[in-house]
Amino acid sequence: MTDLPGKPTSASRTTLSHIMTAHDTNLLGTVHGGVIMKLVDDAAGAVAGRHSGGPAVTASMDEMAFLMPVRVGDLVHVKAQVNWTGRSSMEVGVRVLAERWNESTPAQQVGSAYLVFAAVDADGKPRQVPPVLPETERDERRYQEAQIRRTHRLARRRAILELREKRSAEGLDD
Repeated sequence: MTDLPGKPTSASRTTLSHIMTAHDTNLLGTVHGGVIMKLVDDAAGAVAGRHSGGPAVTASMDEMAFLMPVRVGDLVHVKAQVNWTGRSSMEVGVRVLAERWNESTPAQQVGSAYLVFAAVDADGKPRQVPPVLPETERDERRYQEAQIRRTHRLARRRAILELREKRSAEGLDD
């Protein structure tokens, strides 16, 4: 698939931490989901760039789950790592944790996401990425789950294209 030497999962793993302020809130007084999504994309982009050794762009956000609200004063930790690599693409898994800034209670998981990044060269063309080398049983599980998600993404894309072609052939262009 690639002639680049592989990189272990730990080589690009990172954590981005940010304290949530009133500026981050929505109309309900909790942190806006878009603020969390930006932090997720920032952390995932850093990991993708580290792993690929250069620029990488967000190709898709496969899934974003919000498990509980984040409040003003929460210290949010966004943990990201490369789960899987293809020729020029990478799936980055992200866990979002939150803890009160002034308490010593354990952080709770408040969200998770899977993003796909494409490594690009200076002209914006795809470039090869090193294979990811899972180091632990957890990394291996994440790698296998990422392959399943990729298979589903590709099957969904094919099914949608086939439906559009069929509708177009029937004169049902939207």
